[in-house]
Amino acid sequence: MDAALLTAIGAMLAAVLTAAAAMYGHRGANRAAREGGALNGFNSLTDQLQEERQEMRSELATLRADLATEKAEAARLRLIVTQLGGTP
Repeated sequence: MDAALLTAIGAMLAAVLTAAAAMYGHRGANRAAREGGALNGFNSLTDQLQEERQEMRSELATLRADLATEKAEAARLRLIVTQLGGTP
């Protein structure tokens, strides 16, 4: 084998290895992009759920305050009815 043939064979092997490395690298990049997208989606969903939870807690606190007010009013009215001689 002469030097030109060895150089040609070496170039062909290098091309095949380069193509294989490029395909593997591209697959890895696609996987990383998918995983990154999934992670961003998860973070976005988590943020939305935390905001909704905070809104629900605020609404729950308001409803509890309203319920306490209604109970106090009912107790006041029962007392008035009792004082006037009625039965609640």
